[in-house]
Amino acid sequence: MTEIELAKQWLRYAYNDLLVAKNCLENMHPQQTEIACYHCQQSAEKALKGFLVYCQTEPPKIHDLRVLCQLCSKKDERFSTIYNMCSELTPLGVPVKYPNELSADETIASTSVDSAQKIYDFCFAKIPEQAN
Repeated sequence: MTEIELAKQWLRYAYNDLLVAKNCLENMHPQQTEIACYHCQQSAEKALKGFLVYCQTEPPKIHDLRVLCQLCSKKDERFSTIYNMCSELTPLGVPVKYPNELSADETIASTSVDSAQKIYDFCFAKIPEQAN
């Protein structure tokens, strides 16, 4: 499998996580805000790792979006523009999965979906048209 094919798979998985997050807020009653936040973090993580793969860089097996964004910035300094969103999503990867760790209300979940969408779109746009 080529780097482009693998990067596209990472982005497809990122997109699927984003769809799940949106579904948790838009179509589930009661809304599943913590699950939505978790999938937002996962979407951003996979999108960033997809870009790294596209750049022929093995992504580290970490969940810290700040570190991943910094690695991406070494390939394209414009990644610094999404660093703050990555920083906000990073804590949502693990704590929201467990009771009493971190709760997420509708506002946090909605903001997380917006950030994850922007990160996904940003990474997706970095892969040339012929790769999509």
